[in-house]
Amino acid sequence: MLHKTRGIVFQVTDFRETSVVAKIYTELFGLQGYIINSVRKKNARIRQNALHPLSLVDLVVYHKTAESSHKGLHRIAEIRPNPVLQNIPFDVRKSSIALFLDEVLCKAIKEEESNPLMFDFLFQSVQLLDLQTPVNNDFHIYFLMWLTKYLGFFPQVGAEREKGKKGEGEEAAGAIHPTFSDSYFNLQEGIFQFTIPIHPYYVEPPLTDVFKKVLQSPIQLAGSLGITVAEKRMLTEKILEYYQLHLPSFPEIKSRKVLEEVWS
Repeated sequence: MLHKTRGIVFQVTDFRETSVVAKIYTELFGLQGYIINSVRKKNARIRQNALHPLSLVDLVVYHKTAESSHKGLHRIAEIRPNPVLQNIPFDVRKSSIALFLDEVLCKAIKEEESNPLMFDFLFQSVQLLDLQTPVNNDFHIYFLMWLTKYLGFFPQVGAEREKGKKGEGEEAAGAIHPTFSDSYFNLQEGIFQFTIPIHPYYVEPPLTDVFKKVLQSPIQLAGSLGITVAEKRMLTEKILEYYQLHLPSFPEIKSRKVLEEVWS
């Protein structure tokens, strides 16, 4: 059966001599794999240059029946960029950010079902990155943290928890404090607290102040965090560690090194 849907290209791999398999996050079906035949031929109806990472596309796709929808790959009848990306493919900074985000998305999203809120967030974020002038070098930090809202492990924001210091009695445990001052972010539990966690997975002051700024500013309002390259590298490392703690089998992100080279 034929369906029309919007999509975001995640990954394209060669398949046989002239065809490819495209992993595309679609508005109607979530993440799906599609065979595109003869894409590398001279007279190809569907060109491979329409399949850059994070390309925004309109699709006409053939999906198998419900009984067999999870068996094998689907096929694309038509695909066209909409809107056409103006800057990401040609701007070194933007393309390095897109490459990094694309790798994270490929490793983090496994849903083979519709998630309109996540799709809208991804679609609008790619548009924002493409049109943003000048490019925000901290864009990936905002994106990664707000993506956790749709993946199900967005940090608890608005109060910090005291982890029950010795000698303060049972009332201290779980007490809520109204400020963020001098707190630690517990990566395992996704909370801010005033005492150092008993494990090594946390963000400490003063980097927690930057971390909170990200969580309190929607990505549409993202601005430069005003941090050093070393702080940016550390914060990115901690956020990826946060992903590894909350997503099964989330691996090392190799394109992070490319992103860091652009910073320097």
